[in-house]
Amino acid sequence: MKIKTKKENRREQIIKAAEEVFSKKDFQNSTISDVAKQAGISDATIYEYFTSKEDLLFSIPGENIENAKNILNDHLHYIKGAGNKLRGIIYHMLSYYQDNAEFAAISLMILRTNRKFMETEVYNNLREYYQIIIKTIEEGMESGEFKNDINPHFVRSAILGTIEFIVVRWLMKGAPDDKTKPVESVDPLFNLIFDGIKKENGLKEMKCRIIFTPGE
Repeated sequence: MKIKTKKENRREQIIKAAEEVFSKKDFQNSTISDVAKQAGISDATIYEYFTSKEDLLFSIPGENIENAKNILNDHLHYIKGAGNKLRGIIYHMLSYYQDNAEFAAISLMILRTNRKFMETEVYNNLREYYQIIIKTIEEGMESGEFKNDINPHFVRSAILGTIEFIVVRWLMKGAPDDKTKPVESVDPLFNLIFDGIKKENGLKEMKCRIIFTPGE
């Protein structure tokens, strides 16, 4: 296990403080001083690690995206069948956003409409993360589990768009106190997608069940 340096720990401390401040106060209404106060350090210390407030904002998703991608890839190795994998992906994404509400707020309510973010390395990592869905759909098409005339990118857009709507609505209703949790939508979303892409002569029936729970 790699031991983090003092500099790495301080950078992580700043990012965590910024995540909390930006998600609760909104990015536009927040200042570097707000983040410094939350982290218990000076403004000058933050500028030793980040060139601007926007640079700090773009750094927030990095570790979360890498962590989520690693968790998902690890679990997919133990799941057989593209349909099961697709459900596992939907469960994982909704569960990860649910367990990391501040990250979800920043990713889906602040960064989603920021064009400059699309030019960052972190955004490229996010694209790689979403590429897992494409590969899973293509796997199902090749195995005959899914129709061979579907558009994997369109299916992915339907999945991600619905997930984002579910999570944003949850956040707006007062997450994490809201009783309607995102993971409760896993099976309704999966069944809707699966019924539309499954090959009639392929898998006749698929019983939905919890494939895995991240962290267990």
